[in-house]
Amino acid sequence: MAVLLTVTVALTGACSGDDAPSGEGSSGSSAPPVIAPDGPGDPAETLTPEEAREAGGQGSEPTAADFSYLRMMIDHHGQALEMARLAGERAEDEGVTGISERIAGTQEPEIEIMEAWLTRNAGHEADAGHEEHDPGSMPGMATEEEMAELGEAEGAEFDALFLDLMITHHEGALTMSAEALAGIGDVTVEQLANEVIATQSAEIGRMEELR
Repeated sequence: MAVLLTVTVALTGACSGDDAPSGEGSSGSSAPPVIAPDGPGDPAETLTPEEAREAGGQGSEPTAADFSYLRMMIDHHGQALEMARLAGERAEDEGVTGISERIAGTQEPEIEIMEAWLTRNAGHEADAGHEEHDPGSMPGMATEEEMAELGEAEGAEFDALFLDLMITHHEGALTMSAEALAGIGDVTVEQLANEVIATQSAEIGRMEELR
């Protein structure tokens, strides 16, 4: 039975200093836990990202869409992490700092899970096939010029530009995930795509409130 890999994000106090993660936990790690229910009606189990990668297991037979989606989303997440890093250095509004920390705290573990899936299923890729992709052509990706402008902005100017770019970036991830669901064969990849849609939809709502 497939494990639902859900990276939890506490969406509270986005417009205040309460956005910052508490950093508390028995492991002392800043990575958020992963919720893994066995199936409908079963109690949820909280796993570390490392345990989730081990528990993810195999789903249905992987398709080309599985490999393409994960490889694209890893690159897509990578740019979001770079934007979040800049927010930690240049943002003025505590709400912007908080949402950027939450984005990083969600997408870093997701990248690890995606990379682990690709490694685990590497033997199937030649049979399934996948198309090479141009990271710059993916929906929502900021251009080099936009990233350079973000890297030079500070304070309120940075906050406004960050929100504009990150909302567009998240909307692109929703488009990619919705399109991928039509061809995904592996249940774990399907669940990851659905999690991206759920998490980033909620984050778009929070960022819209910060504008």
